[in-house]
Amino acid sequence: MMSVMNEPMNPADPRIREAGVTIPVYGQLPFVPERASGCDIFTRDGRRILDLYGGHAVAALGYGHPRLVKAITNQTRKLLFQSNAVALDVRADAAEKLVEVAPKGLQRVFFVNSGAEANENALRMACRTTGRKKVLAITGSFHGRTAAAAAVTWNSERWYGFPAKPFEVDFIPRDDVGAANSMIGSDIAAVIFEPVQGVAGAYDLSPKFVSALRTATSKHGALLIADEVQSGMGRCGQFFAVQALGIAPDILTSAKALGGGIPCGAVLCGHAIAANFGAGDLGTTFGGGPIAAAAIAATIDAIRDENLLQNVRNSEIAIRDKCVVGPVRKIQGMGLLLGLVCDRPAIEVRDALLEHDILTGTSGNPEVLRILAPLVLESQHIDQLALALRDIAPATD
Repeated sequence: MMSVMNEPMNPADPRIREAGVTIPVYGQLPFVPERASGCDIFTRDGRRILDLYGGHAVAALGYGHPRLVKAITNQTRKLLFQSNAVALDVRADAAEKLVEVAPKGLQRVFFVNSGAEANENALRMACRTTGRKKVLAITGSFHGRTAAAAAVTWNSERWYGFPAKPFEVDFIPRDDVGAANSMIGSDIAAVIFEPVQGVAGAYDLSPKFVSALRTATSKHGALLIADEVQSGMGRCGQFFAVQALGIAPDILTSAKALGGGIPCGAVLCGHAIAANFGAGDLGTTFGGGPIAAAAIAATIDAIRDENLLQNVRNSEIAIRDKCVVGPVRKIQGMGLLLGLVCDRPAIEVRDALLEHDILTGTSGNPEVLRILAPLVLESQHIDQLALALRDIAPATD
């Protein structure tokens, strides 16, 4: 079997070239992609790797999806860029389609460029709307690396970097209904949560806990922000995970899979919150640009027209049925945002699977391997994963 570790590198290797000119903040995998198609990555040294990580949950439609490629190509030829200083049909189309698939009550969209930027603006909107100065998040959360988004990210003190947080922050212990009810009061501007905590290892919050967040925030006039940057856009078997939980947030954020690979993000809210904002109150140069808007519309259309939500639900059932084997003790998460809880450090399982030409990801929990596969995943891919896991011997006591 081809070795994937300790490969010799020559000076022309992009890993060496990047290391010479970029800030070394990323741990990179030992292969160089050359092209990709469907769920497969083809490397410059001739390998074909099944991608079950999707570029951190970005590649919703896999690679080279004809509908997405056509939309981007056509829009590039028609109008590459214009700012929000002018109205665009393609931007209106993307916003209308996004509202159509969003939870009820979210009728307004503000387009941005990333998940962190979406969360940053959602928090700004909550503080301005309520006039309050304290935000609650959930232990284990990850919301981004910008000032406000990182302030509500669990354990971000290790890398935060700013001299002070922009508002007071506290963390509700996850799945602790009693703590939620006692901590959410009339001084709270917002509670921000991920229905499935991606970086924490695809930890799905209990429906009872999420319901308590909704009830308590409504009672005290605080806003409930659902961070669906990783869990949204079909990844959890509905367009947004809160729809599977039967919860309607006040604000919802989306990014990653939103454009199928084109950088973009969005903040959604209802009419009442949107009424607090006018010209100049929010802004972005590239958010809602024509290429991103075309990609958003095409991604939504493909998910609906190709019945990919059902495919995600079927894939989850198959993975849970077939993949608790070898080093995997149990599976958590929802849809194709899954955490494989392992009997050893997940990084060892990730590396072993890469030896089998399968790409997965680790998480903030050292025992949990993450699956963030494209929504176009096929049954044969799940069988390939199960066989590879069986080939990895369980740990011995």
